[in-house]
Amino acid sequence: MILQKISIINYKNIKEATLGLSPKMNCFIGRNGVGKTNVLDAVYYLSFCRSAQNPVDSQVIRHGEEFFVLEGEYADGDAGGAPLHVYCGMKRGTKKHFKRDKKEYKRLSEHIGLIPLVVVSPSDTLLIEGGSEERRRLVDMVISQYDPAYIDALARYNKALMQRNSMLKMEDEPDGEVLRIWEEQMAEQGELIYRRRDAFVRELEPVFQRYYQDISSNKETVGLTYTSHCQRGPLLDVIQRDRQKDRAVGYSLHGVHRDDLDFTLGGHQMKREGSQGQNKTFVVALKLAQFDFLKRTCSKTTPLLLLDDIFDKLDAGRVEQIVRLVSGDGFGQIFITDTNREHLDKILGSCSYDYKIFHVEDGEVTEKDV
Repeated sequence: MILQKISIINYKNIKEATLGLSPKMNCFIGRNGVGKTNVLDAVYYLSFCRSAQNPVDSQVIRHGEEFFVLEGEYADGDAGGAPLHVYCGMKRGTKKHFKRDKKEYKRLSEHIGLIPLVVVSPSDTLLIEGGSEERRRLVDMVISQYDPAYIDALARYNKALMQRNSMLKMEDEPDGEVLRIWEEQMAEQGELIYRRRDAFVRELEPVFQRYYQDISSNKETVGLTYTSHCQRGPLLDVIQRDRQKDRAVGYSLHGVHRDDLDFTLGGHQMKREGSQGQNKTFVVALKLAQFDFLKRTCSKTTPLLLLDDIFDKLDAGRVEQIVRLVSGDGFGQIFITDTNREHLDKILGSCSYDYKIFHVEDGEVTEKDV
């Protein structure tokens, strides 16, 4: 998929910008805090119907303004350049409107996966340093882009989990039959979710290993494994086994909402052993493997790749390897932010492909000569 043109009005600190984009590489240069990441976040919003950084839609509207509008014109570079127009607009105090070729969606989930996208950003360190919910969110985001049934299963599971937790918090003893109904719903949907996650991680892991070794020049040994309560037996049995303990704490201790990915370096926990450069290499390799997976599953459409502040905390050798990887034929349109034009000029100087450079200053975006 190729984003040919994007129009941004009143999105975060960007008052107005209309950008014609390169089909290969788009670089956004500027100091920290001037709006580079906001441009990438607007691209992200048009794929996922929400901001990557702020789940509250009204808070992405520029201060002092009453609405925001995002529009993107796309061509499917893998299918002969079929055009696609995506629109999103919202006024304060009203719901947002999301349209594909001027037709509004009844459900936003219908849009997810149409424009597959992978983003690498500084916040990805939470995948290693944060709790298990960060790692589950990564897995769910990937699978949801190619499997609509998975989105529905997650919604049904979360509804059943919420109802069970509400009953567990009751002062009086909850109705056992009603509680069992919600537990059966959790088990049915949870086992479906587990099978999808397990298949995804099994396919992702060898690709991730290949990318990590390429970027690190085979200097370290890393691991990626999936753990789930479903691996302990039938999920309904696992959920019901500690019902009294769940009553005592007031929430469900077992289920796929507790699944996790284990990251290791040299056989030890990555969060304890990894340097900043190793941690960043790990998440970049993970995201590039995610890109590879989506390219093969999302209707054979090449995803967009967003690299936000990608070069920070990486040595020159690893930066060079990443640039070499993403410059290959396997990748499509790429968006990069950096604070240093000279840094990018050095990287792009030997490039034979098309690229554009944009300067960002206090929310204003201008194209620069290359």
